[in-house]
Amino acid sequence: MKRFAIIPLILALCAGPILKAQEQPYVPSAENLAAREAFKDARFGIFIHWGIYSMMGDGEWVMERQQIPYDEYKRLAAGFYPSKFDAREWTSVFKQAGAKYITFTSRHHDGFSMFATKVSDYNIMDASPFKRDIVGELAKACAEDGLKLHLYYSHLDWGRNDYYPLGTTGHSAGRPEGDDTCWGHYMEFINAQLTELLTNYGPIGCIWFDGIWDRMKAQKGQDKLWNLRAQYDLIHSLQSGCLVGNNHHLPIFEGEDIQIFEKDVPGKNTAGFSGTSKISAGVPLETCQTIYHNWGYNINDYEYKSPETLIRFLVQTAGKGANLLLNVGPRPDGTLPEESVNRLLAMGKWLEKYGETIYGTEGGCVPEQSWGVTTQKDNILYVHVLNHAEAILVPVKGNKLLSAVSFENGEKVPFSQVGEGIVLSLPEMAEGCPDQIVTLKFKNSLPVD
Repeated sequence: MKRFAIIPLILALCAGPILKAQEQPYVPSAENLAAREAFKDARFGIFIHWGIYSMMGDGEWVMERQQIPYDEYKRLAAGFYPSKFDAREWTSVFKQAGAKYITFTSRHHDGFSMFATKVSDYNIMDASPFKRDIVGELAKACAEDGLKLHLYYSHLDWGRNDYYPLGTTGHSAGRPEGDDTCWGHYMEFINAQLTELLTNYGPIGCIWFDGIWDRMKAQKGQDKLWNLRAQYDLIHSLQSGCLVGNNHHLPIFEGEDIQIFEKDVPGKNTAGFSGTSKISAGVPLETCQTIYHNWGYNINDYEYKSPETLIRFLVQTAGKGANLLLNVGPRPDGTLPEESVNRLLAMGKWLEKYGETIYGTEGGCVPEQSWGVTTQKDNILYVHVLNHAEAILVPVKGNKLLSAVSFENGEKVPFSQVGEGIVLSLPEMAEGCPDQIVTLKFKNSLPVD
């Protein structure tokens, strides 16, 4: 770990306004509010977990799971040379998949930075023979292909000795113990890296934090422990349109712009990562999910979800008014596994035809039903039938239905308006169809849930 004498000048310049801002409730800027709307309209992004851990072929938690001492683990960097990495090849696939943004792991829990940082020599430029700025190349490729670049950043670090006292992980790293003076230095390091990421790589759509759960002994006070509000204000001062999200599995803290759910649609906790299923009002929502079991590359993981399963999950997520951030784990040579690419392209082909029912929609005013979910725009309700039945009830009352047609072919779908809503008589569902969609056009605009 390289010590540094002073935080970059911009931090010093921002310190006064940041401290004053923390005394006041967070008020998003006009640019931030516009960015939130654009984020909501996107509905689909690609998560990328990639770092030196990919060389082990055992996921991004390999250092912790296999209890590898940090002094040995960090030697992986000297052999990291992803000779087949091509940022434009990645973004081309993601664009064909129908994604509108990517979220890349600029620094994961192992502490290795995948960008050109000046405040640590444990990075892709200084510690590896590759000596190419991965984040820089992705930023350029995203700009050329019209994708927004979001950056994952871990608050947790298994290697630095100023991450002290330790939380619930990283005890097998074998690093020297710190003291009570270390924590402030660690926070200065994080703020310095955030400043680099937000000044050296053009517009960044979102900083996606992870890891504060490592030191969570109680739900209350975590924003104070980590001084999150100061970090959030720093981010907003550097790029007012940059959104802030934090995968802490709780309702949002002051200064956050989106709420994140891990492996679950908002409001559910089947995967056990959402400490609360409560949805925070007034902010965009995002669900992160992985294309197979692991997040980082795992050579023995063949539990790939089918294209149909992924499409249905995308639809369910949109039905909750949330984005889907779907993860892929590139190989150590920089290539995307063919199994991942095939599934992404299948989703893209589906979105080419049915994207109108996903992009730019709100979660439907009809909550999730046994037959599926709904999305909507103005006076149009898209009924997504995921579990077929001969007839279904769509509980919309007090708004005259003008037409009901199959989105697939435009054919009329028989309906009747009853006291409880609208009864649709559905045609047969084609074999292998992940989502049977009926478009309902109403006389008046639909309420937004």
